[in-house]
Amino acid sequence: MKIAVSVNSRFSRLSGHAGRARHWLVWSGDESPPETLLLDPGAVFHHHPDGQPHPLDGIDVLLTQSAGEGFVAKMKRRGIEVRLTAERDPQRAVETYRSGTLAPPRPRPIGDLVCKMLDRLLPSQHGG
Repeated sequence: MKIAVSVNSRFSRLSGHAGRARHWLVWSGDESPPETLLLDPGAVFHHHPDGQPHPLDGIDVLLTQSAGEGFVAKMKRRGIEVRLTAERDPQRAVETYRSGTLAPPRPRPIGDLVCKMLDRLLPSQHGG
């Protein structure tokens, strides 16, 4: 199972707003260390067209702190399960996901509202 985690620019903490994330850690197996991946600005999911190949194609699960409904739908069309979490440590997020104990996300009503508005106003750029 391949798991991708959106992270900050130091690759040390989970990031939010996965659709705009450029920095990723990708785990390919239980024992191997993660691969670091820095997306070109045009490859962030909010700007990347649905039907085009993407560097994260082939992952099974995407872990992040936040993502809008449009992003989740876009990932589902690519066959990728999105899981939101309050966990900040990437390694721990992967471990707890695998064990079925991933921390639930923190509520973010204003962030969710902004994402919903952007999904309606800019569907091709924002995730929908």
